[in-house]
Amino acid sequence: MKLEVLALQGTNEVMQAYHNDKEFVHTFFDYGNEENSFPKRLKELEGRPFERRQLAETVRSFMEPFGLSANADKHIKELAENAVAVIGGQQAGVLTGPLYSVHKAITVLLLARQQREALGVPVVPVFWVAGEDHDLNEINHTYTELNGRAVKQQYHEKFVLKLMASDAVYDSVKMTSFVKGVFGKFGETSYTKDLLDEVLSAVRQEETFTQFFVRLMNGLFQEEGLLFIDSAFKPLRQLETDYFIRLIEESEQLAGKIADKEELFAAQGFGSPIGADMDAANLFYVHETGRVLLSRKDGYFVNDSLGLRFTTADMLEIAKEQPWLLSNNVATRPIMQDLVFPVLAFVGGPGEIAYWAVLKEAFHHLGLKMPIIVPRISITLVTPLVKQALDKKSFTVEDVMAGQIFTAREQFVEDLRDEEFNIALDETAEMLSAQYDKIAQLSQRQGAMMQELTQKNLLFHTKQLNYLKAKAEDALLVKHDAALRVFGMLEGELFPEGALQERLYAPYAYLNSYGPTLIQELLQLPFEIDGTHKIVYL
Repeated sequence: MKLEVLALQGTNEVMQAYHNDKEFVHTFFDYGNEENSFPKRLKELEGRPFERRQLAETVRSFMEPFGLSANADKHIKELAENAVAVIGGQQAGVLTGPLYSVHKAITVLLLARQQREALGVPVVPVFWVAGEDHDLNEINHTYTELNGRAVKQQYHEKFVLKLMASDAVYDSVKMTSFVKGVFGKFGETSYTKDLLDEVLSAVRQEETFTQFFVRLMNGLFQEEGLLFIDSAFKPLRQLETDYFIRLIEESEQLAGKIADKEELFAAQGFGSPIGADMDAANLFYVHETGRVLLSRKDGYFVNDSLGLRFTTADMLEIAKEQPWLLSNNVATRPIMQDLVFPVLAFVGGPGEIAYWAVLKEAFHHLGLKMPIIVPRISITLVTPLVKQALDKKSFTVEDVMAGQIFTAREQFVEDLRDEEFNIALDETAEMLSAQYDKIAQLSQRQGAMMQELTQKNLLFHTKQLNYLKAKAEDALLVKHDAALRVFGMLEGELFPEGALQERLYAPYAYLNSYGPTLIQELLQLPFEIDGTHKIVYL
C-alpha cells in the first residue's frame, strides 16, 4: 500500500473555518483540535462524576452477544476505572453503510491509540451506533459500480411505522437475497465465498438493522478492541434516567440557547444545520406508531399530529420509570453522550461538526464543556486497475475529483469525429434545403396540399441525414468503447455521481478483492489526523 495526502479544494465552508479560523473555533467550540487541548480536556474530565461501573457493565452486556475480544474486554475494564474515551458514531447502514463508517472507526482507533501514549492514561475507542434513528430509507441501501456508474442496490421492504433501526426487524429471506445480489455485482475472487458466508451468517444470527450492522463492524474491528454501544439499548436508557430528567427540566432554556447559537452560525454564512426551534423539546417519544418528535406548547410536551400531550410531571415520570420510551434528537444526543461517557474527543464528519457547532451554550448551561472535536479521516481507495488507467491517461486522483474527466472525454470524442463525413452530410443538407426552396416556390402553383407535402418531404430527408450522422457517431463510440470505458471507470471508482467514493460504496467490494486483512493493513498506515484527504493505492 502507498499513502498520499491531498488537500481537497472546495471543501465545505464550515470545515474550512474549523481548520483555518481561530476566531470561528473560539466562538463555536471549547477546544481547538490541537495537541495542547487534550491534557486540558483530560483535567476537566477528572473533576466530573461518571457512573463508570454501570456504564462498563452496560457496554459489556451489549457487546457480549456479538463476541468480545481480549482487547475489548481490557478496554471495558479500563472504562470502569479511570479511562477516557474517543467516540465516533454512525447510523446502522446495511453492509456497514458507506465506507466513511469504516473510516470513522479507523480514526477513533488511531486517535485513541495516539492519545493513550501521549497522555499516559487509558484512552478507549468507542463507536456509538445511532440505533434510535428511524429514517430507514437512509440506511436500507448501498451502491455498486457498473460501467462507470454508481448503481443503487436497495433492500426492499416497507416499514409503515417510524421504527427505530434497533426495532426494525428485517425479513431474513429478503436480506439474504439482497446480500447475495450485492455480492453478485462484485465478481468472484478467492475471498468471495468466505466473505459472503460470514455476512450471511450475520444475517441469520441477527434480526434488526442495528444488530446486523454491529455484528459486521465488530467482525471488522474486533481484534482492535473497538467498543460498541447502541443509543437505543434499553440498559443504556436506564443509565440515562437522571440525564433525561435534566434535559426535560432544562428543555426550554436549552432550546433557546441552541436556537440563538444557530442564528449566529447562520448570520456568519454557515447555514442552519439543525433548524432549531425555540419551542423544540429536542426529545423524541417512542410511541406505538414509532419514534415521534415532541415540541413544547402551552407548558406541555406535545406531538399534535398524534394528539400526544404530556405535562412536565408526566415526562419526568417517564424518565424515571420508562426511560426507554425517550430518545434524543440531533441536538441532545451529543449532550447525552457527554453525560454518559468521559469523552476526551468526538470524531465526526463535516455534517456532524456543523451541528455540534451550535451546541456550545447548551453544554455550558448544563455545566459542561464540549469535548475536543476531531474531523474523521477521509480516504479514497485506488485499485491497481484504476492506478493503471490514471497513468495511461496522465491523470491524478485530484484531476478526477476536479471534474477534468468529463472535459477530457468530450475532447476525446470530438477528436474521434470524422469531420469530412460530417461536412459532407452538412453540405448535402444545405443542397437539399436549397433545392426544396425551389420546389416549394414551384409547388405554390399546385395549391396548399402540395406545399405541405413538400415540407414534409424535406423534413423526412433531414431526419434521415441526422439519423445517419447519429449512427456514424454511435459506430465510433462502439469502435472506441474500451478507451471510453476507462474514462467511466475512473469517474465511477474515484468520484461516483460527483461524490467522494467513501460516501457511496460499502467496504465489501474492496474486502472481496483484497481480503479480510484490508482494514488491519489500513490501520498500519501512517495516517495523520490533519483534515487532509488520504489517497491509498492498494
